[in-house]
Amino acid sequence: MKLGIVGLPNVGKSTLFNAITKAGAESANYPFCTIEPNVGVVNVPDKRLDVLQEIYNSKRKVYTSIEFYDIAGLVRGASKGEGLGNKFLSHIREVESIVHVVRCFEDENIVHVDATVDPIRDIETINLELIFSDLEVLERRIEKSVKLVRSGDKTAKAEYDLMQNIKTHLEAGKPVRTLELTDEQADFVSGLFLLTSKPVLYVTNVSEDDLMSGNVDNALVKRVKEHAATENSEVVTICARLEEELSSLDDEEKKELLSEYGLDETGLDKLIHSSYKLLGLMSYLTAGVQEIRAWTIKQGTKAPQAAGKIHSDIERGFIRAEIISFDKLVECGSEAVAKEKGYYRLEGKEYIMQDGDVVNFRFNV
Repeated sequence: MKLGIVGLPNVGKSTLFNAITKAGAESANYPFCTIEPNVGVVNVPDKRLDVLQEIYNSKRKVYTSIEFYDIAGLVRGASKGEGLGNKFLSHIREVESIVHVVRCFEDENIVHVDATVDPIRDIETINLELIFSDLEVLERRIEKSVKLVRSGDKTAKAEYDLMQNIKTHLEAGKPVRTLELTDEQADFVSGLFLLTSKPVLYVTNVSEDDLMSGNVDNALVKRVKEHAATENSEVVTICARLEEELSSLDDEEKKELLSEYGLDETGLDKLIHSSYKLLGLMSYLTAGVQEIRAWTIKQGTKAPQAAGKIHSDIERGFIRAEIISFDKLVECGSEAVAKEKGYYRLEGKEYIMQDGDVVNFRFNV
């Protein structure tokens, strides 16, 4: 899974990136500090792997992972080449979801490109640049389709009409993700790689003072939440500075610092959980003496396609899946006891995987 971290300059993008990846991306108090997108890979925390490792006495555990792309701050006019322009918009096309960091704190020592702090204005600035970029892409596709439409191609006509509807929607200042589409239309739109069709997770960056005083849901954050609700987007509130501090601590020190702020999980954990929810993802598990591993799949995935995440041969030669829920396995304490009690079941090609399924795929190639 690839997530692109975007936002105006100096809203805390690179500070957050440093914290969640420990990659040491350069962070400075001036625009365009980030030129090429920094990429960091982080493990998705999953306490179930620790439990399974105890049960199976496994030699290693392998977490599923997320790639974070720290994309340079966009400014008004980026779609026309202002700032560092279109180069960064092309980076966004490569990610599955956009993590839009929004500044929700006042600090006279940190310059804001528009002089004042207004999260909704900031969101609209970036959204408009993405919309302008999408309109350019769409207009080129519409021009190319005209010849086919004139030839009487019915599919081309339907696609042409859909693109005209999307264009009207964009010209009204609305992102494509807010447009209601049929499954068939959504498949076509995904092939257009439009920036505003990507799901967005807004990260409201608050100050340590707000966090300590319990004022994380401040007036600026509330405005972002109201905006996000209009487009069915997720919102996570964090303090990037605190996350950066947490990233240098060991597990015990982390717990102590989090408790001082009245928190029970890091911003990274919240960010990952919300990303999974936004993208409709979940994890199934494989377990054995050699290895415990988590595999990320879309909700609603059937067993053979889930098996294909491990290897295409397993999907191709799929016979059935031997499955037990994580909770049932933990309740029994061992695979042997679980089998004695009949908790394992065999599922076929139509079985829809569930979060926390512990699976052994049977196949023949």
